[in-house]
Amino acid sequence: MTTLFNDSICALSSPPGLGAIALIRLSGKDTFKIVDQVFRAASKKKLQDSASHKALFGGIYEGEELIDEVLCTLFHEGKSFTGEESAEITCHGSPYVQQKLLSLLIEKGARLARAGEFTQRAFINGRMDLSQAEAVADLIASENEAAHRVALNQMRGGFSKKLEALRQELIDFAALVELELDFTEEDVEFADRVKLYQLLDKIEVEIDVLTHSFATGNAIRNGIPVAIVGEPNVGKSTLLNSLLKEEKALVSDIAGTTRDSIEDILIINGLKFRFIDTAGIRETQDAIETMGIHRTFQKIKESSIILYMVDISRSLDGHTAALVRIRKEAPNVPILLLLNKADIGNVEPVLAYFKNEKHTIAISAKEHHGLDILSDTLIEMSNAQYALKEEIVVTNVRHQAELNSARLDLGSVRRGLEDQISGEFLAMDIRKALGHLGSITGQVSNEEILGSIFGRFCIGK
Repeated sequence: MTTLFNDSICALSSPPGLGAIALIRLSGKDTFKIVDQVFRAASKKKLQDSASHKALFGGIYEGEELIDEVLCTLFHEGKSFTGEESAEITCHGSPYVQQKLLSLLIEKGARLARAGEFTQRAFINGRMDLSQAEAVADLIASENEAAHRVALNQMRGGFSKKLEALRQELIDFAALVELELDFTEEDVEFADRVKLYQLLDKIEVEIDVLTHSFATGNAIRNGIPVAIVGEPNVGKSTLLNSLLKEEKALVSDIAGTTRDSIEDILIINGLKFRFIDTAGIRETQDAIETMGIHRTFQKIKESSIILYMVDISRSLDGHTAALVRIRKEAPNVPILLLLNKADIGNVEPVLAYFKNEKHTIAISAKEHHGLDILSDTLIEMSNAQYALKEEIVVTNVRHQAELNSARLDLGSVRRGLEDQISGEFLAMDIRKALGHLGSITGQVSNEEILGSIFGRFCIGK
């Protein structure tokens, strides 16, 4: 394999600062030559003479001065993450040692890597496609099991294989349509239009499935938004604090304490939830509280699940009207009714009052009663809403935009078939759709897009 770069790069790949150990990685055609100038293996072996994927113990030297004892792992060209000669040096986590080692490597011919440059080299050297490269960043940023699973599947090529199958079918048909252009005078038709309709039906359905999965992907990546709503002083802030196991929200007996939304993240059984404590819903003349209530309804519309809280020790008047308004504002968002203060109140008449509600749980936010049931119910509602068992999920805004554009181009192909336009224009629209699908995996790309994508990576990856 011949790589496309003429220089070698180095970077700290472990978190900066003091630690037990640190990892410095290098990649490029002169990696072994550079490292051999500062590293002396205890076995006296040079990296250039060692087998790939071998770890060598030794010391880092500046002249005859020992800087640190390290472990150096080497990867031959064609057998590394980037596809180039690569090495990883595991040293002690002293900030001085880290900086000294980087300085020595730069002095011997390496340069500091740009953000994402190792992964960019892997992409350009054909070790992965662009969607897989982006999944590397998603994997690093994954904060929960679901995000990790989706990113890992995409990094292994699950999404790419799906797209490549769609592209290949379009490519085969486009070739037949374009072949017809060479026989225009004979009026020959190689591409069966009926089969093209069938192919369009199939591909449009599959693109729609991928596009619609973005709602799931966005929830997995950023957290499933859950709005905690209800009248003032029913225990919304107490519930948030109990779920988070910290005093995140101010709790007071004074109604209307929460005047703006408070958000925080909680991982439940591998899923990331974004809980939003909102201002209490009531009629008020307070201008600031009114703004808070307005924002509450904004959050309700943006949420995936609504936790509507009721204090069962108080009058139930007004709750029916509040639920009607919430359903009007967010008709497609499921509501989970939480009957709070079940430790001091009578639950049965309240259950009878709300007998038509699909999801109802009796809890005590203060005493932490019923919170396990609440967690289980949130998982069930999320799985039902997002089909979180799906393996191929679109999590990237860029991918969704390209899929939408490809879908529009396929619509143009369909209209062209209906209007019986010439094969030349059909082929043009098919090629445009292929371009959008290809841009997801990097088969069609430009420097500006690549710079934007890899610029978001951390240095050292």
